[in-house]
Amino acid sequence: MDQITGASTATRIRAGEERDLEQLTDLYNHYVTSTPITFDIEPVRAADRRRWLADHPATGRHRLLVAEEAGTVLGYATSGPLRPKRAYETSVETSIYLAPGRGGRGLGSQLYRALFEALAGEDVHRAYAAITLPNDASLRLHERFGFRPAGVHREVGRKFGAYWDVAWLEKALPDASGRPSSG
Repeated sequence: MDQITGASTATRIRAGEERDLEQLTDLYNHYVTSTPITFDIEPVRAADRRRWLADHPATGRHRLLVAEEAGTVLGYATSGPLRPKRAYETSVETSIYLAPGRGGRGLGSQLYRALFEALAGEDVHRAYAAITLPNDASLRLHERFGFRPAGVHREVGRKFGAYWDVAWLEKALPDASGRPSSG
């Protein structure tokens, strides 16, 4: 996939694998317990995430890409189903999670670039992202990748004793031939 080189280390972006499951779960649980970014309230177990991992194969619309350095997962980006009904299958919801302290260094951009390159050959028409507000860094990242506002759900989730708004963003993707889709 992609390689980001630093002074003495190299970060590799690749498809997520079973061996990543514990680290991916720990990374996600940081956001569960410390932030409103995800609306999960209780930490999840790796065993509970096994199905999630299986739902993100190395090919197809629903991907999981991992940024890894010397065996340590630094972050991940996913595309998954927007809604369960079949008519939605050409729309995906994307998300990105970085390990604490890894933001602001271009890692999120590298992950998203690799994700959208992987999706370029798939039958995907639109990508959507749901961002708990406030989250200026995530909004900027998505804007850099061509996402545009699609609406805000006000006070849609309650976590840590507060109600949170969620901004929805959308991005038109090129069709399988590489032609830009409308919108």
